[in-house]
Amino acid sequence: MSPLICFATLLSSVVWGVNGINKEEENERFLTCSNTEQHRQDLSNQQLTRIPPDLSPSAQYLDLSHNNITRVDDKDLAALPDLCILKLHHNPLEYISPTAFLNNSKLEVLNISYSSLKAIPDLLIPTLQVLDLSSNLYGSYALGSSFKNMEHLFSLALGSPYATSINYTDFAAVQNIPLRHLSLGYGEGLQSYESGSFTQILSLRKLTLIMPFCKRFLMFQDMLKDLQRTQVESLELVKFLPRYCNISSDPFEGLRDLRSLKNITFTDTWFNSSVLHTFLQNVYRSPFQVIALLNITFNEDIEEFYLDCDPGKHAVNLKAIIFDGILHYQMRYPKIRINVTCYSQMTYLKFSGSGMNISPCNLMSSLPSLEVLDVSNNLLTDNGFWWQGCSYTKVFPALKQLNLSMNRFIKLSFISQKTQQMRSLETLDLSSNSIELEGQCSWPSHLTNLILSNNNLGNSVFNYLSPHFRSLDLSKTGISALTKDMLTRLPNLTHLFLSSNSLQVLPADLWAPSVEVLHVDHNAISVISQDSLKGLPGLKELKAGHEPFSCKCDSYWFVTTLDKRLLPDWPLQYTCSYPPELYGMLLEEYQPGRITCELWIQAAIAVLVTLVVLLVLSLTFYACDGAWYLKMLWVWIRVKRRSSQETERLVNASFHYHAFISYSQHDSNWVDKQLAPNMEKAGFRLCIHERDFVPGDWIIDNIINCVESSYKTLFVLSRSFIQSEWCNYELFFAQHRALSIQQDSLVFILLEPIPADSLPRKFMKLRTLLRQQTYLEWPKEERKQLVFWASLKRMLQEGNKYMVMKQAAVGIADLMSDLVID
Repeated sequence: MSPLICFATLLSSVVWGVNGINKEEENERFLTCSNTEQHRQDLSNQQLTRIPPDLSPSAQYLDLSHNNITRVDDKDLAALPDLCILKLHHNPLEYISPTAFLNNSKLEVLNISYSSLKAIPDLLIPTLQVLDLSSNLYGSYALGSSFKNMEHLFSLALGSPYATSINYTDFAAVQNIPLRHLSLGYGEGLQSYESGSFTQILSLRKLTLIMPFCKRFLMFQDMLKDLQRTQVESLELVKFLPRYCNISSDPFEGLRDLRSLKNITFTDTWFNSSVLHTFLQNVYRSPFQVIALLNITFNEDIEEFYLDCDPGKHAVNLKAIIFDGILHYQMRYPKIRINVTCYSQMTYLKFSGSGMNISPCNLMSSLPSLEVLDVSNNLLTDNGFWWQGCSYTKVFPALKQLNLSMNRFIKLSFISQKTQQMRSLETLDLSSNSIELEGQCSWPSHLTNLILSNNNLGNSVFNYLSPHFRSLDLSKTGISALTKDMLTRLPNLTHLFLSSNSLQVLPADLWAPSVEVLHVDHNAISVISQDSLKGLPGLKELKAGHEPFSCKCDSYWFVTTLDKRLLPDWPLQYTCSYPPELYGMLLEEYQPGRITCELWIQAAIAVLVTLVVLLVLSLTFYACDGAWYLKMLWVWIRVKRRSSQETERLVNASFHYHAFISYSQHDSNWVDKQLAPNMEKAGFRLCIHERDFVPGDWIIDNIINCVESSYKTLFVLSRSFIQSEWCNYELFFAQHRALSIQQDSLVFILLEPIPADSLPRKFMKLRTLLRQQTYLEWPKEERKQLVFWASLKRMLQEGNKYMVMKQAAVGIADLMSDLVID
């Protein structure tokens, strides 16, 4: 037996059994619908007077609570075939049509509490699992026949200030359905209870009674007797005792006989120390495994009470004690004597919200089976929990989890040294304290999980950690950077939580192959690249929502390639912040172009386009005789250099020939037998390449010299001419000379008809010249040939003046040279 112990209070909420689960989570954890956020529609607090007609047809979760809706008619919800959860609480509802939910074949949760229904409605909803009808205005708890068809209903809440009695037949309709949890009462006193009423609910496992029993303990005993005949495992008593209640008998005597009852919870109840003593004495004689006292007011009406048990007579099965939220009526420590052997099987202990600032010596630390200790939300300090006035003989021999959150702990190095004494400790929660980093930390190797969230620590916190940590929570600790060196110090880390910090980037050189879970949500990260996650090959979960994401090509890989199964909060928590025109858009809806964002594709397209352009140009070059034009360009440049010399020749009028004859070799017979004899016989000098080209000179030079030395260039046109490459050169040079000296020096003889469509592209200019200039056609009739020769001679006759001028100039030059000699 321990000595006299001073302590502020005991325990908080249950993590053991059903009492440790949030009521709403408990009601929804067995639902079959997915209830994802993208299918949720929240219209609460909108001052609605009726159900809106424009609801989303895909809605699975609809919240219409806290409005002014008075009716639910037949067609109000007909357009919502997938509706699973409907919340209509806190509305002045007066009427619900019996067929209002006929089209909602997937409805599983319906909350119409805090309304004005004057009768429990008949609801034709066979799929319903959770129904809350509490805090209405009906006058009886009798359930209608429609409840017989609710074959899946497992949770039902009833309560009305006008329902003051419970009758035997009230719950007959749910006798054969799997109803496991019944919540009953409004907080007002029940006037009567008919024995056997609760026995009608054959599958009942949890009962919540929201009503005071002061001066009605006999009725409470009747209820307990009925519960003996059921399989109820959990009993919650809300507002069980008011502040002023004269108790002369033992109100908990009936608890001893409840063989199936495992958990009992008191909520919002006034406890005198004498009543608490009586309750605990009955607990020792009962099969209870979990007791919880939530939001109680403690009044010390006896100076000291003694808690003892006789293990020889009664096997104490208590495994969890929870005190969560204790208001002390007197601001002093209660004095209690406790036999620790009464709690030898206890594995879970919680003192939360009690105002405790000193840990009871040798009590908690010596419980032999205690695995979880939660003393959160108190006033404990470093020396308050490890009190110097205590001489610890045994220090938490089996403790695995220690929760010290929301207290006033400061020195991390001191705490790390004290945890060395806890040989089995695996998890330590120091969140929401005033932790300071100083000294040197010496963590035990068996401590693998540390929670330091909501402390102002900064980047230097990584210098005070243990390489043995497997799970580390540093959320909201002021961390602004995460580096490779920081993670290198934590080789065994599998879970890292960095939410709500100031991180702006995840470096590309991170290397933490053992990390499986990483949370970086609520930071300032705009881009998560592929390189950032390459160093996390074992990653199975990444939470990165609520970040200012950049919806540009930087996010292309994250949006299109990353396996979204890694993201538990995808897609609704991922929105664009930049550029401004996309602000608020879901990242899921941002569709970046692959060509725009993939550099290798851009490079491939550029190369392909270049090749196509080159191919097109090459084909065009070939089809348009580009090679020939290229040669002509080079020749034109050479001719251009001689333009000044040409001008001087024109001034001197020093022509050697009346005409240069350009013809195809196939037409040489006509030139030799017709053209040359007739013209030279008439005194005209002709330049014919076969006899007048200078041997040894390049052909192009011969052509240029002959064209420049001739008054006219005469072209003998035929089909053979337009097929000749050299004829084309001659035409090009002659045309260029005519333009340079501004003289019409071209003469065309059409030896035979040439169709315009037979001219090659490189002779397109010839077609234009034939349209613009007069040409001579060689006639077949001999009479017409005389006219042909006369016309041709007249065209060349002008050249005789230049020829005479040249001869006179040569004579004058010779005469002047003789005079000089004389």
